[in-house]
Amino acid sequence: MSRTTQIFCASTLYGAVTLAAAIESGCFAEADRRLLLVFNNSATPENTPSVDEMPGFASLHDHFDAVLSWNEAIRPFHPGAWSPRPDDIPLFERYVRLLWGLGDDLVELVLESIQVTPALTVAQLFTGAPIHVYADGLMSYGPTRNKLDPLVGTRVRRLLHLDLVPGLTPMLLTEFDVPAHVVPTPAFRKVLSGLTDAVPDLPALPGDAALLLGQYLSALNILSAAEEEDLHVRMMRGAVSRGHRTIVFKPHPTAPARFSRALETEAEKLGVDLTVLDTPVLAEVLFEKAPPALVVGCFSTALFTASAFYGLPVARIGTEPLLDRLTPYQNSNRIPAVLVDALLPDLEGKGDDAVPVHTLNGLVTAVGFIMQPQMHAGLRPAAERYLSQHFGPRTQRYFKRKRLTSLGLPGGIPERLSFLPRNATARRVVRRARALRKAVRL
Repeated sequence: MSRTTQIFCASTLYGAVTLAAAIESGCFAEADRRLLLVFNNSATPENTPSVDEMPGFASLHDHFDAVLSWNEAIRPFHPGAWSPRPDDIPLFERYVRLLWGLGDDLVELVLESIQVTPALTVAQLFTGAPIHVYADGLMSYGPTRNKLDPLVGTRVRRLLHLDLVPGLTPMLLTEFDVPAHVVPTPAFRKVLSGLTDAVPDLPALPGDAALLLGQYLSALNILSAAEEEDLHVRMMRGAVSRGHRTIVFKPHPTAPARFSRALETEAEKLGVDLTVLDTPVLAEVLFEKAPPALVVGCFSTALFTASAFYGLPVARIGTEPLLDRLTPYQNSNRIPAVLVDALLPDLEGKGDDAVPVHTLNGLVTAVGFIMQPQMHAGLRPAAERYLSQHFGPRTQRYFKRKRLTSLGLPGGIPERLSFLPRNATARRVVRRARALRKAVRL
């Protein structure tokens, strides 16, 4: 009888912690072997530590019988940009079975970000293997980023996720009727506590410290490097205005050093103590080991783990212009940005009230439908209902009027005026008006 081997895939330490928590919670049937396959998707994997090289990973190792490297298996190709040609898939499956000692094992896959490489490539290699997908962030509350091949999508048995937004059900993979299953929060915190104990000593922080979370948004072409530096400075100023005299900045592991230098200059001007965490640790390690008095970020998942799992005060900054910048509309960062903007208080106190919790499901459904209207055509009535009742000054930032118009939804340009953007005379009048306005300014 063939052995059963479960292959768990992870590209982040946060994801590996989620997997360990799911295993401890009995979310997976017993198997003869459990292997952890590590992806290093950074732009320069050679210069960036992989998951199994990060501080604290040793505490997770016992959950798996062995740790494998996808990067080593496909060297010299980059995991985010390579997949075998369809005709080569059987050959490559034989190769990895030999490389990893799988033989004729029955393989079961546990994947993240299944709609893109390298997870999609692994799913395609093991044709017919059952798949479990797990979410390591807020993106699972939005629709699947790309249309998934039914030969892969119909093999997905469950979506495992942390309960980051209680009461909200993930939309990811619902086009294949994949049920969502919550990984228990106590199990996640237990695993994280073990990881925290294995992390090298962190600097001692006073009880009033504010933690600033960097995300390296310029690498995603959402902000320019200068704009992101300015965002970090605004984070510091906002925290200081709330009375925090000790600031901790946790930069993204791949962010340039100049981000930290800009904050150091600002800290000197403001007369506050700044600590930059150069050690690549999870923000949740700090929540466990040295809980900050305030956590500040743009749309980081850590804002919700801080709030929902640790009861820490949190604040957002920069989400409104970010929502306008995200392109295309179906950008998978949109739902995380919407959730942060809708539910968390603004650091600079602009007075926006949180979106009522009872309308949150409707908001996410409406945004999700507009992101992927063909994939989720059945959600149109729910989107129309939400927009008819709630589209207004507080919620219109979550929608693009052009997108609403093209889909014929409430909030778009009325049908009787929809000819204007395509009318040559109207365009000519607009150009003339703009020219006159420029002339007046001069």
